[in-house]
Amino acid sequence: MQWYLVAALLTVLTSSQGILTTLSQSEGRYLYDYATVPFLAEFFKLVVSGLLLWREHRTSPSVRMTTDWRTVRLYPIPSVIYLIHNNVQFATLTYVDTSTYQIMVDGNCSISCWNNYKSVKEEMHGARLFCIIPPDANWLQEFRTSPKELIIVKGCGEASCDSLFSAPIQGYLLGILSACLSALAGVYTEFLMKKNNDSFYWQNVQLYTFGVIFNMAWLLLDDFRSGFENGAWWQHLLNGYGITTWMVVLNLGSTGLLVSWLMKYADNIVKVYSTSMAMLLTMVLSIYLFSFKPTLQLFLGIIICMMSLHMYFAPPNMLVDLPTTIKAPHPPEGLKEVSIEQRTDS
Repeated sequence: MQWYLVAALLTVLTSSQGILTTLSQSEGRYLYDYATVPFLAEFFKLVVSGLLLWREHRTSPSVRMTTDWRTVRLYPIPSVIYLIHNNVQFATLTYVDTSTYQIMVDGNCSISCWNNYKSVKEEMHGARLFCIIPPDANWLQEFRTSPKELIIVKGCGEASCDSLFSAPIQGYLLGILSACLSALAGVYTEFLMKKNNDSFYWQNVQLYTFGVIFNMAWLLLDDFRSGFENGAWWQHLLNGYGITTWMVVLNLGSTGLLVSWLMKYADNIVKVYSTSMAMLLTMVLSIYLFSFKPTLQLFLGIIICMMSLHMYFAPPNMLVDLPTTIKAPHPPEGLKEVSIEQRTDS
């Protein structure tokens, strides 16, 4: 499968993730325990990866599966990061709308963690813009730090306003935390997936096995903190679940499988850009589903990400003037060819 097809599908799933999560709410709150969604998503990914590994092993018994503990012990780390990230994501969407969430998370800082690119277009991408965009701006303040740029759009567009932000500050802080966690997990997962030539499905099985274990531990911790008021977590696992909630689970699980594929056969930057493209689709769907009114700042954020996308994938000669090498058709007149004999003293 071509990487751009996987990236396009990931864009669709990512754009629908926040929308489905919002639709699963009732009167601004979740009727289900949202900590159970990442657990079921991890279990879904583990089952799918296990079946595909079994199928691969049947067709090719020589499939490579490293079981050395020094390698296996690295897999719990991204599982813990994704566990925290998934729960932060649900908490963030209780404070901000889906489009604001998408632009905060997808305009993430993973590039600042991945700064070893040497080609022209990759160096251009290294200067990608990171935007914090509160609504309706009266003025634009630009603060430059090398090699990144930080653009802050402030104001509310009215004579007076109660706040410079369209959502509680907790929502923006959680969104920034979610972006940082996503960047950290993405870079580390790519390192793991490309560390050796193990079977892709075997690597997934290791990732999702630890994911299931840590999510179960999280649910058990929640029960302990509540004094087992509602019983053990498996007794109320599916309470409040509806069709939309199951769609959230399948969406989250399918997104994770596509991301791991990109980490193995493409790179983290393709993943970041495919999810960044989801901003535009999220905005269009939010207008139709939630009567969302896009602001100038949202358009600015999308335009900046589109410019960054063009800068990364465009040929280098479209971005900078490269020197042209001209080869002379004939040797210049007046030059003679001289042969030199090299002697070695014995």
